[in-house]
Amino acid sequence: RLADRIPLSQLKRFNAIPIRENDLSVTVAFMDPLNIEAQEALQRLFPRKPIDIAIATEKQIQTYLFKIELKDSVKELVINIRNELNSLGKDQKHDQAQASSILLLIDVILKACIKNRASDIHIEPTENNCTVRARVDGKLSEIFIFDKDIYPPLASRLKILANLDIAERRKPQDGRFSAKVGEREFDFRFSTLPIMYGESIVMRVLDKEKALIRLEDAGMDEVGYKKLHTALKSPFGIILVTGPTGSGKTTTLYGALNELRSVEDKVITVEDPVEYRMNLIQQVQVHANVGLSFADALRSILRQDPDKIMIGEIRDHETLEIAIKAALTGHLVLSTLHTNDAISAIPRMIDMGIEPYLISGSLVAIQAQRLIRKICPFCKTEEHIPLSVIEPYKHFLPHDMVFYKGKGCRECNGVGYMGREMISEVLPISEELGSMIARGASKEELVEQARKEGFEPMFANGMKKVVNGTTTLEEILRVAKV
Repeated sequence: RLADRIPLSQLKRFNAIPIRENDLSVTVAFMDPLNIEAQEALQRLFPRKPIDIAIATEKQIQTYLFKIELKDSVKELVINIRNELNSLGKDQKHDQAQASSILLLIDVILKACIKNRASDIHIEPTENNCTVRARVDGKLSEIFIFDKDIYPPLASRLKILANLDIAERRKPQDGRFSAKVGEREFDFRFSTLPIMYGESIVMRVLDKEKALIRLEDAGMDEVGYKKLHTALKSPFGIILVTGPTGSGKTTTLYGALNELRSVEDKVITVEDPVEYRMNLIQQVQVHANVGLSFADALRSILRQDPDKIMIGEIRDHETLEIAIKAALTGHLVLSTLHTNDAISAIPRMIDMGIEPYLISGSLVAIQAQRLIRKICPFCKTEEHIPLSVIEPYKHFLPHDMVFYKGKGCRECNGVGYMGREMISEVLPISEELGSMIARGASKEELVEQARKEGFEPMFANGMKKVVNGTTTLEEILRVAKV
């Protein structure tokens, strides 16, 4: 490795990174290409080859140096872990989770994954090794590969942090722990699953700052935000957020709670699990193993004199029935449902055994949403798309449309995307729509009426993000349906 031939301290001091070497020269990128002292110092390390100068931003250099430092730290820690394990006698192997270097390795893993903006961390044993992968912007990428002897102490120590039974490897376990990573505090939702070569471990990263997100900062366009904001001002009724797993529904609910919480109102949530802890809100954790289901918790909540209720997810008829009754008796209820679009939530509730007239009388608004990846701002470039591809969507696009894509760079790990944003469709239930629901109108009739009232489907909302250069046409076609 070219970087191994230059001391890391010098690279940090001069804000420089070596890029490539050939038979004639060595190319080094500097933040300051006019720093003669830096050039001369690095030239002395390559006496037989001249240095070619390139330019890089401070962020690019710091990201690269962080990765070098990370790899060096991991190599050293793995050696230390092996030495510590070897120093234990055969009858002391149960103490392997206490090896001090294991804690340092966990710290490195968490730092690396959070630096990469991971939403989930996967630690998976295989026949020959142990892989650590991070889900970034909805896609998994490999961060580390360790030899398989590192996995047992790593898994045991993580289970201790999550307050789980380290001896139980035959059935799944769930837990939670908090850790300071860098200067910030994070919560980690922890899950194990027995697999062929050990236990698959998944940690959901819960950034406490995200609990303070505002709806207008989540990527909602102005029209959709106003519709949802108006619905949240309703004195009673039910508001549903729909979408598949991982579409940001919980984040939207927390954003709505931020708008609702007040010393004048009693706001209670029932969640499985409680992801973010919030002030001025009473949060109930579902515990199925002791008989506290969503429905059981809701019945008790209604005796607590609430003004507003948030239900993490409506999973069955009983929970939906109690939620509808709560909405009809003067409470504002927020919850989520698994449907592909907003209008599909209505037939879904009917399928779950709720009478149409009850839905009509209680439903205030439905928001369906997805998360799309945003083009990396560091490698954003114009893209030519053939007319044959654009043709089916040209009525969404201006005539002089310029398309963009990310060509891939170090900042985005070569993916071309960085960060995610919401696309959504918001359906307020008007008097006419309510009447149609009560008399059992079909989904097609409801869609037609919604469009008359100015309803914008999610695909159209997504195409606006293509037009303004936020994302690519390919990404919208991957996520949303015309």
